[in-house]
Amino acid sequence: MNLAITLATTRRILAQLRHDHRTVALLIVVPSLLMILLRYVFQRQEAFDRLGPMLLGLFPFVVMFVVTSVATLRERTGGTLERLMSMPLGKLDLLVGYALAFGLAALVQVGVVLVISLTWLGLDLTGSLASLVLVAVLDALLGMALGLFASAFARTEFQAVQFMPALVLPQTLLCGLIIPRDQMAGWLEALSRVLPLTYAVQGMQEISTRPRFTGTLATDVAVIAAFTVAALLLGAATLRRRTV
Repeated sequence: MNLAITLATTRRILAQLRHDHRTVALLIVVPSLLMILLRYVFQRQEAFDRLGPMLLGLFPFVVMFVVTSVATLRERTGGTLERLMSMPLGKLDLLVGYALAFGLAALVQVGVVLVISLTWLGLDLTGSLASLVLVAVLDALLGMALGLFASAFARTEFQAVQFMPALVLPQTLLCGLIIPRDQMAGWLEALSRVLPLTYAVQGMQEISTRPRFTGTLATDVAVIAAFTVAALLLGAATLRRRTV
């Protein structure tokens, strides 16, 4: 891996994002509006304090999955990826460049949503703010890595978006956000243990209820990071220059 090429890739992606106002709105404005909507859906502040941190982990995951899968496919179908890979650009340079760019975008996204949630919406956070940012950014990187992987199997942008119901919605149903996992059928609870979003939600639950960085939270962070690395490696293995 060449650091200069990787950073050049990061700068190129950030420049593209800066000039794509609709994508910026999807990354920054939409999660903030959803948090505001959620706050006023609940009549009691306690319910918002319980669910708010978990959704702070879910939003970056979903948004980055959609943006990355579509952006990668667009570069492939437009011939950009083929031109780049004819140069001294390795797959790892490209993937790490994406990770750095979208990691920075995730920091901005989480920062904006947190400022709104902690001030205007009055979110009461028991745990460390740094821990919440760490887990939220890892969730964003996980969504990005899965988006890169999913884009390899799509021929059009519409097909790339269709992977979201297949890869994201089942995890949302089984991660413990809607119903506690220990109240599910045994085989569903067992399935939830091998899904990365389960550990993202569990980590946010720890942050919302525990003032310290617990062993459970450390395990959740390690699992999310491991899934992210595995998805990036799978993305590198399936990365093609163009869609045929």
